[in-house]
Amino acid sequence: MGMRIATWNVNGLRSAAKKGVRTHLDAIVPDVLLLQEIRVTPDAAPEGWGPDAHERVHWNPAQKAGYAGTLVSSRHAMKVEGVGLAQGRAGDDPEGRLVLARVGPMRVASVYLPSGSSGEHRQVEKEKWMAEFIRWAEPLARSRVPCVLGGDFNIARTEKDIFHAKSNEKNSGFLPHERAWMEELLGSGWHDLTREHAGDVHGPYSWWSNRGGARQLDRGWRIDYLLANKAARKAFAGVRTEREMGLAISDHAPVIAEFDLDV
Repeated sequence: MGMRIATWNVNGLRSAAKKGVRTHLDAIVPDVLLLQEIRVTPDAAPEGWGPDAHERVHWNPAQKAGYAGTLVSSRHAMKVEGVGLAQGRAGDDPEGRLVLARVGPMRVASVYLPSGSSGEHRQVEKEKWMAEFIRWAEPLARSRVPCVLGGDFNIARTEKDIFHAKSNEKNSGFLPHERAWMEELLGSGWHDLTREHAGDVHGPYSWWSNRGGARQLDRGWRIDYLLANKAARKAFAGVRTEREMGLAISDHAPVIAEFDLDV
């Protein structure tokens, strides 16, 4: 049967639920679901937001109400191996940006890198997180256990991953040193599944601004990734980005990958 992993920045789970995210998740039928920017705690989550078949959810909400947060949901038995870059208690990850779990033969992580677009202080925080993240991810890249990192990295990797490349060279998310960081991360042993599958083409974009008709004209950024280590790459069977689902629910599209690994 294999394993299907989906990642999606839902831009607020309560808002997504009102827009019908459940219908789209039921259409995707993921074995593992990685969500970012949930903006909700488990006690305040909308009823019936997720697939019926999923038997376990691990929440990592931000301490600040209505902000950030990640979760991992699985239709199979799941063991959470840690939250945050320190892989300790949730208090070590106040913005709820990372969950690492084991599902059958696969490790999966829901990842939400900070955005630096709101000001210099947030760019400083983003770059601190980037430096710590690359150290955290390195042993997972080398591991013989298949591992997939899925989430919103808030960085467009190359000019093929952003529609307006030239005009964004000085903007957070497409700064030269951010793109160099992405290449360093991939060079440590991670495979960018969407780019390897799509080849040398523009996009597929996964995020669109609400300004300038970007959503309707598909003038976006590819900042949502599924990254596989060598062991997971061997089992990789395909990937797709569901643009229309993204437009219906969020400002991000879900990215979905298939692996020939039985749970």
